[in-house]
Amino acid sequence: MSQNDQAITPDSSPFRIANFRAYWLSRLSMTLAQYAMMLIIGWQTYNIARDGGLSVAESSGQLALIGLLQFLPLFVLTPFSGWAADHFDRRNIARLTMLAQLGCAGTLAFLTWHGDLSLAWLYGVAIVLGVVRAFNGPALSALAPNLVPKTILPNAIALSSIAWQVGMIVGPAIGGYTYAILPALPYLVAAGLFAVSITAISFIGKVPQPPREANKRPIHQMVEGLRYVVRNKMVLGAITLDLFAVFLAGATALFPVYARDILEVGETGLAQLAMAPAVGAALTALLFSFRPLKTNVGPKMLWAVAIFGVATIVFGLSTYMPLSLAMLFIVGAADMFSVYIRQSLIQLHTPDDKRGRVSSVSLLTISASNEFGDFFSGSLAFVFGPVIAVVGGGAGAIITVALWSKLFPVLRTTRTFDPPEELLEPTPEEKLKEQMP
Repeated sequence: MSQNDQAITPDSSPFRIANFRAYWLSRLSMTLAQYAMMLIIGWQTYNIARDGGLSVAESSGQLALIGLLQFLPLFVLTPFSGWAADHFDRRNIARLTMLAQLGCAGTLAFLTWHGDLSLAWLYGVAIVLGVVRAFNGPALSALAPNLVPKTILPNAIALSSIAWQVGMIVGPAIGGYTYAILPALPYLVAAGLFAVSITAISFIGKVPQPPREANKRPIHQMVEGLRYVVRNKMVLGAITLDLFAVFLAGATALFPVYARDILEVGETGLAQLAMAPAVGAALTALLFSFRPLKTNVGPKMLWAVAIFGVATIVFGLSTYMPLSLAMLFIVGAADMFSVYIRQSLIQLHTPDDKRGRVSSVSLLTISASNEFGDFFSGSLAFVFGPVIAVVGGGAGAIITVALWSKLFPVLRTTRTFDPPEELLEPTPEEKLKEQMP
């Protein structure tokens, strides 16, 4: 029986493993805090700019700058963070990055409470968060496959995605609705959630660390991770498809513009806009956690990205809140569909001793598609207006799917998640896990 034919039962569920339960809770708490913070950072940035006399286009440019300042540290540090995830205790890296985020939340809470918050402070925190995420992402992504046997890794990825998507749903709600009560409250709640995340990750016991390549210099090992991605057409195609599609069609950076000046729904409406794609994504991830995808995974990933582009176009044109929410729901569901397939393929087609470095490359492309995509969308909105920026981005995602189906035919022909034969042999630690009662 292949790993894709295994149904989830109480005995095969990743939640039977204590380390995975602690990991799941830590990721959920951290994601709740991150999305509550980022929603309010964007909202405060846009409102400070608008209240300071800047136009809609000029204020959109400030949102673009927030995205750029988060992306640049990731771009510079990603090779080093991937190497670190393969050579140091991934739990310690996660703890340190969560502690830094807790510090950012506390700083913003203090400044907001005292009315001293400025664009300069928001830009500074954005830079720190970019540095933190450069190290946090590879460490957590590379840690997850060490916690469960390969046979249930796709199920674990789906459950981990649920933690992420629930955080994306509830986090903006926490941010938007607590901000309506007291502007400093979202940051105080985020600080508490980061504390929970640090505590949970500390309950993960010692996990296998990949053997170190003692005879190779660090820079050679970093380059080797990049070379592996370039040479593996499956991994390269999956990573770059997400990079260009989401980079072009990212509309999240412009949610404050839509909430204040197009749909006119305020901060509570902003929370709903941010929640809608996460609801669609979470329900999709929940479906996959009980009914893992088995067949035609490559073609289905391509179709999901195309639907993502179409729904983005309709959202960009909408001035009716229910239609906008419906389209964002579809955007989230389609994105999660492709994310689930992409993450499973990347993790299962990468040797454990390279997962940290490959995860760092994947994180860089995700950041390029998200944070740098925010900069791109905000810049387009500054030049052409927000509606043209969003609609043009959705069309660009559809064109990307057509091009990638030609450039990477392996994406069209991949039928299952089964990795190459050389990656199927379990390690001694995995054999021991599979014998667990």
